[in-house]
Amino acid sequence: MAEQHRSLADHTSIARAHGYHSLRVTAIVDETADTRTLVFDVPGSLVDRFGYRPGQFCTVRAAIDGDEVLRCYSMSSAPGIDADLAVTVKRVAGGVMSNWLHDHVAVGDTLELTRPAGVFCPGDSAGPVLAFGGGSGVTPIFSIVKHILAATRRSVTLLVANRDRESVIFAAQLARLHATYPSRLQLRHHVDAESGYLDAADIASFAAGRTDAEVFVCGPTPFMDLVERGLLDVGVDPAMIKVERFAAGGASTSGDFAEPEGGVTKTLTLVLKGKTTTVDYVAGDTVLEAARRAGLKPPFSCELGNCASCMAHLSEGGASMRANNALTEAEVADGWVLTCQAHPIGHNVTVEYENL
Repeated sequence: MAEQHRSLADHTSIARAHGYHSLRVTAIVDETADTRTLVFDVPGSLVDRFGYRPGQFCTVRAAIDGDEVLRCYSMSSAPGIDADLAVTVKRVAGGVMSNWLHDHVAVGDTLELTRPAGVFCPGDSAGPVLAFGGGSGVTPIFSIVKHILAATRRSVTLLVANRDRESVIFAAQLARLHATYPSRLQLRHHVDAESGYLDAADIASFAAGRTDAEVFVCGPTPFMDLVERGLLDVGVDPAMIKVERFAAGGASTSGDFAEPEGGVTKTLTLVLKGKTTTVDYVAGDTVLEAARRAGLKPPFSCELGNCASCMAHLSEGGASMRANNALTEAEVADGWVLTCQAHPIGHNVTVEYENL
């Protein structure tokens, strides 16, 4: 079991820091017929907590039809350039949260958001940037491009793909950026209705001569797979390609993860909303998967170890995490884990979710 160094007050403070904070919606901008941007007021007491890097996201929590729903939304604003934090949401057919945000949220309403998270962010390189945004995947790309152009001298080559002209998000804003930085921003719009679907050859042609660039890719999964394949075909270093993927609810993250040393876990006890559930542990499951297998509804969002929405505290036993881009070393040493990435260690392991 992780050695406990902090008081109960510190323990609660850590949970609250990664938890949800109420922000008021100050403006709503309709970007397209099915996409809107929500602009938030961040009070002075939360300014430091809501500092962010371009390309990051927040997790939004809402009670919808009696269920707690969590979803990740990327910032379309850019730090130091835009005065207020903003996220952009596209309505998705059957999307519980996206439809609720479109149909029920108005200026003056308050929403619960986590502090910004994620690693889909530009590095310190002075080299060129190559970016691909498909549909609403242009949202974090837009944040990154605005930052790069305003805060650095780096050049940007950007491909934005959409099914038709009416569905292009940030069309006017992108045009203004191009007019402001004509020598540093190369912008290409690909419209399926006019040019047919993109293929790997199109991507390879677009990326030709730019194999030294830092690359950002976001959009529907088939689009991201296509772009990544085309980039690799022309010799772009895989280490230079950053792809923003959000796992669908229920998707497994365990893969071929080997059972960690420290004793095979037999029982896993989960404390969620004051209820204690003990289950026979199935080897290879993450804590989140084990909780689902038990019929529980624990919190989670990105399932990539980036957002901390699923974080919980070990009160018995230990855990090994596949990925952790959300918790500090001190927090991990204190016993906190990301349950979507955590594999139990020890014969009996107990994990407690905070009710925050």
